[in-house]
Amino acid sequence: MQIRTSNMDEALLIERALQGDLEAFNDLVLVYQDMVYHQAYRILGESDAAEDATQEAFISAFRKLDSFRGGSFRAWLLRIVTNRCYDDLRYHKRRPVTALQPEDRYGEEVESPRWLTDPVEGPEDRLLRSQLNEAIQHCLQDLPPVFRAVAVLVDVQGLDYAEAAEAIGKPVGTVKSRLSRARVRLRDCLQGFWELLPDAFRLKAERTP
Repeated sequence: MQIRTSNMDEALLIERALQGDLEAFNDLVLVYQDMVYHQAYRILGESDAAEDATQEAFISAFRKLDSFRGGSFRAWLLRIVTNRCYDDLRYHKRRPVTALQPEDRYGEEVESPRWLTDPVEGPEDRLLRSQLNEAIQHCLQDLPPVFRAVAVLVDVQGLDYAEAAEAIGKPVGTVKSRLSRARVRLRDCLQGFWELLPDAFRLKAERTP
């Protein structure tokens, strides 16, 4: 579960971490580890690769913490992990693949990945959520990585345009353009999974010529 922290608390943790306080940096990791992992998983599509990218991103963040010049710390972290994922995709020429049934690191099938677990959901709801997640990931993996990253930053992580622009190191106009194109392609792709969509979207899909 992601821990929330105020901007003041975050600034103090960063200041302490810059002074070599490893515990303070670990507190920052606890706050942002789920967000960073989720970004990596949505770009790479593989849990083991996402875990590796997350770990390496935090190591890199710790080493270059003195290069953080203020602004949005989460955007700074997301830029590091996104670039790490780009490197991984280029190096391995990886095409993200999401198994029909998610697996853990030992290759054992799991009913629902940990990032989807909702304690108030029943088995059927968890199954539907898992299937919808797979459909979304399937459509995301068909996007070019630069479109995929922006879609995840804004529509999944909830960053505004300015933060997303900071995260990818591009102008706000580029973010808006890529996001618009990504959304059109995702919408068209998800029409093939209309039975998994929430009712409002399902009705829209059924009316689509």
